Amino acid sequence: MNIILLGPPGAGKGTQAAKLVEERGMIQLSTGDMLREAKASGTEMGKKVAAIMDAGELVTDEIVIGLIEEKLEGDTGGGFIFDGFPRTLPQADALGALLKKHNQTLDAVIEMRVDDEVLVGRIVGRAEEARKAGQPVRADDNEESLKIRLMEYYKKTSPLIGYYWAKGDLKSVNGLGTIDEVQGEIAEVLGA
Repeated sequence: MNIILLGPPGAGKGTQAAKLVEERGMIQLSTGDMLREAKASGTEMGKKVAAIMDAGELVTDEIVIGLIEEKLEGDTGGGFIFDGFPRTLPQADALGALLKKHNQTLDAVIEMRVDDEVLVGRIVGRAEEARKAGQPVRADDNEESLKIRLMEYYKKTSPLIGYYWAKGDLKSVNGLGTIDEVQGEIAEVLGA
């Protein structure tokens, strides 16, 4: 089973992906993790990624698709969770073509719906809790950074909601529930 977790920053995609990995043996494909892994690998692709990232530039869609293709050619486990990809309509088209090339399907796109004001409160609260506990606080866990990230999400990624709805792949869950409640809704979407 291959799924996309779709939602704004801070919606809990990474948390829910970790639960699916643990419970269903799925493989989480987080583009950020894949890029860091490639950079550290020393392979030809890794050297290319390292040069781009070290220059402070954005890695091209072509490279990200190449990294995803490498993963699709390996162990497929219980299927893939695409976390942080696709972010744009061209990336969605490229992913669809790649899955088709490898005789794979996209089984569900799960939109984690959230209210922006509640989300901002959640992120600011998470940062405050970490600070009080003496733990490191993510540099982007503040209201100003989150609003910038949300603007990017709405400009580039939110069109995917309509794209996947029109294809009949989109299912929505309430991303503001507790971790267990959201996990339960996702399990229902995936057929428990």
